[in-house]
Amino acid sequence: MSDFRQLTENVLVSPQLALEDIAAAAALGVGLIVNNRPDGEEPSAPQGDEIAAAAAAAGMNYVAIPIGHSGFSEPQVNAMIDALEQAEGPILAYCRSGTRSTLLWALAAAKQGVEPDDIARTAARAGYDVSPIRAMIDMLAAR
Repeated sequence: MSDFRQLTENVLVSPQLALEDIAAAAALGVGLIVNNRPDGEEPSAPQGDEIAAAAAAAGMNYVAIPIGHSGFSEPQVNAMIDALEQAEGPILAYCRSGTRSTLLWALAAAKQGVEPDDIARTAARAGYDVSPIRAMIDMLAAR
């Protein structure tokens, strides 16, 4: 059962996708699935290649920007910005709970000039807390 949460008009986040969630995403017009979960993190969950194949079969693009235990890096933030800018239609980003996907979106939004308080409110409306990375958001927004 899908648990897609809307951050913005074009960005949804989700806990781990099941293969049947791909059809639900396609029905919403999602054009790109962004996988923020490293392969092997949960061996019983569908891995990236399975999600990529299901996305392709449903006419969607797929990109992996895995976020592991080491946290976030600028190349990951830049990759998310590229995904946001190049997506045709809405994107659906997922990880184990949706938190890493939301935090990566928040860092990308900050680097693109979105006000930190707006980012925090947007994430909170979807049920996510950006306070663990608020200093990074503020730093990127100040650039």
